[in-house]
Amino acid sequence: MRFGVFVPQGWRMDLVGIPAERQWDTIRVVAGAIEASGYESLWVYDHFHTTPLPSREATHEAWTLMAALAATTRTVRLGQMCTCVAYRPPAYLAKVAATVDVISGGRVEMGIGAGWYEHEYAGYGYEFLSPAGRIAQLREAIEIMKRLWTEDEVHYEGRHYRLAGAICRPRPLQTPHMPIWVAGGGEQLTLRVAARHASYTNFGGPPEDFARRSRILAEHCREVGTDFEAIVRSTNFFVICRETEAEVADALRAIQERYRQVVPEDQAERATAGYRSMAGTPEQLVERLRPWAEVGLGYAIVYFPAAAYDTADLESFARRVMPEFA
Repeated sequence: MRFGVFVPQGWRMDLVGIPAERQWDTIRVVAGAIEASGYESLWVYDHFHTTPLPSREATHEAWTLMAALAATTRTVRLGQMCTCVAYRPPAYLAKVAATVDVISGGRVEMGIGAGWYEHEYAGYGYEFLSPAGRIAQLREAIEIMKRLWTEDEVHYEGRHYRLAGAICRPRPLQTPHMPIWVAGGGEQLTLRVAARHASYTNFGGPPEDFARRSRILAEHCREVGTDFEAIVRSTNFFVICRETEAEVADALRAIQERYRQVVPEDQAERATAGYRSMAGTPEQLVERLRPWAEVGLGYAIVYFPAAAYDTADLESFARRVMPEFA
């Protein structure tokens, strides 16, 4: 199993209390700890408004961070889980991603999905299409990006996007193009797009749901004529990694207290509950990850909610948990 880590960027209320002028330095320091600890990749979210509720807390923009992290790291790979297809025209997105790949020396992982956060769509003036419409946008966008990264000039006539002679220079350093991650577990539409285009997928649920979606992905691969075994399947985990159960309990209380500063009590409790399933000692976390390894999880992307304040979780996880799945 391979491992990546999300940097704090505010979306999950993980920069609360840190002044705006110190937030980039905080993100940069955490990125350095991720790189030094031996994780394969670091990740950002592509969101504009905080969760579990929109608020006036900061949420740093994904591709701006990607460019900054490309220039301030050296070896760790850089991804977004995941870029929302509707937030940037795909030809423009292809250009941005190619430039960041050059800045990074060829370290970009291209994550993309159909989008879901309707409040952001309304707030920023994007049309929120039906699920089928958003997934059709996703399919066309991936087709456009792949062509822009490999062809001299692109003409494209789709339902959602049209290009008349688009040129993407510089091209990405990676050949034939950056690895494409298709995020989302929609069984009939999203996983079919993944079967045709993805090097990596990202979908969640408990291990039994992950296994069922994997079987559906394999069937789509057979139908479209691609190699299921060549697609690495990933999921995301919220992790608290502490030496004792008492320290785990303290960490959960600290998270809930941070949420209480910015959202109502019921929302703070609900958000904190989402961290309990993967909150434990290193030994407990190893046992909780074993069922995932058994159903074929190839890549875990981990979010440490306290990383902006203390990198002990991510460092302990790297030392004590990751080697068990090498």
